[in-house]
Amino acid sequence: MDKNTFKQKINEEQHTKRQVIKMEKAKTYERLIPQVESLIEGVDNHVGALANVSALLHSSFLHYFWCGFYIVNGDELELGPFQGDVACYTIKKGRGVCGTAWEEKQTVVVPNVLQFPGHIACSSKSRSEIVVPVFKGGNVIAVIDVDSKGYSVFDDIDKDGLEKIAKIISPLFE
Repeated sequence: MDKNTFKQKINEEQHTKRQVIKMEKAKTYERLIPQVESLIEGVDNHVGALANVSALLHSSFLHYFWCGFYIVNGDELELGPFQGDVACYTIKKGRGVCGTAWEEKQTVVVPNVLQFPGHIACSSKSRSEIVVPVFKGGNVIAVIDVDSKGYSVFDDIDKDGLEKIAKIISPLFE
């Protein structure tokens, strides 16, 4: 086998591995949806329910280093239930990835937090992040925040899965 054929074969194998990993990640999110629904069904203890959801998410994905919730209180996001290292207590609207997702009312995926203007480094271990708003009506009432130690870890599969979970947990905030 010549050098170019060998390189091509390695590239094909790496591509196949990435595809398998993405399929497994998508299947994991699909399996989590009914579990999240059952964790919040009939529960009026939203702190406990959010703690269980963050524990479920954190334990289901190897690429999740930190996973939790920040809840809107006035002009700040306040730390809610989470799994992982210690975190910032409050975040102002428009600050960092969480505050930006809240202000822009949309999911923010950051491949490299070190390059994100105004990133709030609650942990020096974090390298990539996804933040998904939780809506009540047209208002953001909380965000799901997930950090990873790896660069460029989060993709559309994470975005779609976490946005579905955000819709499921929205009724906890009635």
